[in-house]
Amino acid sequence: QVQLVESGGGLVQTGGSLRLSCTASGRIFSSGAMGWFRQAPGKAREFVAAIGWSDGITLYGDSVRGRFSISRDYAKNTVYLQMNSLKPEDTAVYYCAAARGGWGSMETLYDTWGQGTQVSISS
Repeated sequence: QVQLVESGGGLVQTGGSLRLSCTASGRIFSSGAMGWFRQAPGKAREFVAAIGWSDGITLYGDSVRGRFSISRDYAKNTVYLQMNSLKPEDTAVYYCAAARGGWGSMETLYDTWGQGTQVSISS
């Protein structure tokens, strides 16, 4: 089983950058993926990005494509989310998640979730 812990959240001005980290304890499924989701108060959870753990293929939500970048570090058992050109609408709690097989934008693909880290963007 995998346990995920997110870090790196904080308060950033519009146009700024922030990098989130998600460190996994235990082995990540080689055929699976790591993903990032976010949820603002009163709103539905939204897919942000995903990366295949073995092949490194990435997928991005429409709202962040071109601004955010997901990457992984095998040595540190960590996945990152580099967020650039941040906007107020990016304000949310960001969650890291692990999927056993495949990758994609559907929440049902993901088996393990982190506790979330708050990202706030001031206008």
